[in-house]
Amino acid sequence: MRLQARSTSAGQVGNGPGEPFYLPDEASTLSIESTPLTSPAGSGNHSRMFLRHPLFLLPSAAALLFPIHTVRGEVTKVEILERQPVENTDYEEISGRIHYRIDPTHERNHGITDLELAPVEADGRVAFSSDFRLLRPVEGAPETVAGWMEIPNRGSRSGMSEFMIEHRFAMLEVGWEFDVPADPGKLRIEVPVARDKDGAAIRGTVEAIFIVDEPEESFTVTDLAPYPPVDPDGAETRLSVREKGHLPGGREIPRAQWSLEGNTITLEGGFEPGLTYEITWLAENPPIAGLGFAAIREAAVWLKHGTDSLAPVPHLYAFGASQCGRFLRDFVYRGFNTDTANRIVLDGIIPHIAGAGRLDLNRRWSTPRELALFRAASYPFADMAVHDPVSGCSEGLLENPRVTHRPRIFYTNTAAEYWGAGRVAALVHTDPEGKQDLVLPDEVRLYLFAGTQHGPSAFPPASPGAGAPFANPVDFRPALLALRLAMHRWVSEGIDPPASAYPRLADGTLVPVAEVAFPNIPGIQSPRGLQAGPRMANSLHPGGAGAGRALPLLVPQVDADGNELAGIRLPEVAVPLATATGWMFRPAEMGAPDELLPVLRGSWIPFPLNKADREKTGDPRHSREERYEDPADFLSRTREAAEALVKRGYLLPGAVEKAVEKAQERWVLEAPAAKQ
Repeated sequence: MRLQARSTSAGQVGNGPGEPFYLPDEASTLSIESTPLTSPAGSGNHSRMFLRHPLFLLPSAAALLFPIHTVRGEVTKVEILERQPVENTDYEEISGRIHYRIDPTHERNHGITDLELAPVEADGRVAFSSDFRLLRPVEGAPETVAGWMEIPNRGSRSGMSEFMIEHRFAMLEVGWEFDVPADPGKLRIEVPVARDKDGAAIRGTVEAIFIVDEPEESFTVTDLAPYPPVDPDGAETRLSVREKGHLPGGREIPRAQWSLEGNTITLEGGFEPGLTYEITWLAENPPIAGLGFAAIREAAVWLKHGTDSLAPVPHLYAFGASQCGRFLRDFVYRGFNTDTANRIVLDGIIPHIAGAGRLDLNRRWSTPRELALFRAASYPFADMAVHDPVSGCSEGLLENPRVTHRPRIFYTNTAAEYWGAGRVAALVHTDPEGKQDLVLPDEVRLYLFAGTQHGPSAFPPASPGAGAPFANPVDFRPALLALRLAMHRWVSEGIDPPASAYPRLADGTLVPVAEVAFPNIPGIQSPRGLQAGPRMANSLHPGGAGAGRALPLLVPQVDADGNELAGIRLPEVAVPLATATGWMFRPAEMGAPDELLPVLRGSWIPFPLNKADREKTGDPRHSREERYEDPADFLSRTREAAEALVKRGYLLPGAVEKAVEKAQERWVLEAPAAKQ
């Protein structure tokens, strides 16, 4: 297993980095028929595609092109490369490419780094294009009630088709990330590179960090694949190593001890597990990465307002997990939720498992696909304008001059974003020093899924190494589905969503890490000595807004079992068979045993089976036998806990029986695990 600044390690559950909880959906082929459509005056003669039956597959080679007319023409052409029916439904899936041209002089584009250095077309605009995937009803089927933009995580496609179809949503996915490898199954963006005022190539230093979990002689730095080294033997080509990933600096490794070929490094004696390595080299031709924000903005405007939108919707929401949750936080903060016609872009957003982080996208030499280990959080952390005593700044993600249209927001986090990798989720709802609770804005709700990890592990859970606990299988996905529907009702009908559920300083459910009352469980290391790492620089503020200052680490307080007290306590946590955490220390064989696994894993530590077992090991937690009279008692309590969550709006009614079924499975399968 090997990690690069923001890539998920091998062996992680799920379909792709950062989104380990979606199942792929299946679709078979669908066909289309072309009929002429009268174009707006002055636009020429074009065609528009309408669905007709019987259906047949449109070959990819016969791509169909037609112009899209918006108020300012930012989306200029849509290429339909493939259409497929979704089997046994009245939906179809359309794949292709969206072409854009934006005005670099427009005030809504001024924040895009290096846009003034982009090549321009004859009309003075900057051209770029994105892959897209659209799920919509076929012609003649009942219309959609609203739309969701699913922000692709490192180019991966969403597996939410079944949910979208069941609830009559359209779903649009658009490539926004330039560093996604070219792959037919991925969604990416093609952007121009910046050139200096004279048209010459721009050069600069790029860097990446990586960790290996087993000895390796060579390592390929995929995070820097878009930036091939210009001079592998030059002075800018340097490799350093440090013991703590959250601390800057490190020891430079003499150049004679390692070599660089392409983006592969070979080190004499090999890389040591658990250490953090940092590589730099000289590159040229920086892509204008911030156009990824413009791509999402303009695609959303086209879907909602374009005269030739393929799925016009009255309301549009966006969901982004992990990297993409950080994307959405930065999207709003930088003012992209207002379009060039001064309209709101996204009516609601759900930045999921992003913590207080934002994204490394809108800068020269950006590396958005990296894991952002201890490199995601910079001031401001919260939505409201809160004075920062460190930098003297006073602004928020929603309260700053760039933001003129606020979306409704659900922030959803697991325990892992409070504990690890510098995500410091508590700073979303406290002041910058972590000393006082903040009052959330009216358009914001915040939810902690208590006792969960970044993405749920499969059940039965596995251990990442000898002596390590099991990975955490507590599944927050059913609650996310309920919250998606709550967002739609809030925007479209004005129905208040479920109350925020998160830890607070005022009631003692949020505490400095040194004060967490985690029990002394045999074989489990105490987390009370962990640190959050430093603030990252905010390029919009002179001096970086306190860059380098140590971040406070505030975490959810726990009960006598080590389970978190506040937040949405799903049945697995409310009626427990184990201690469920949002953190896990690295197994000894992976090196750095005092550091957390950087992929934001949590632990699942089963209770002893009976009193004799716990007394034998010195486990302070009550055993299963002491908690529950029998399996029926356990299942009855599980049902009650699930039904209570339904009443509060955190689960859909259909989730109750599934929760009981899962509980029955856990009761049977965890008996052997508890004896280990």
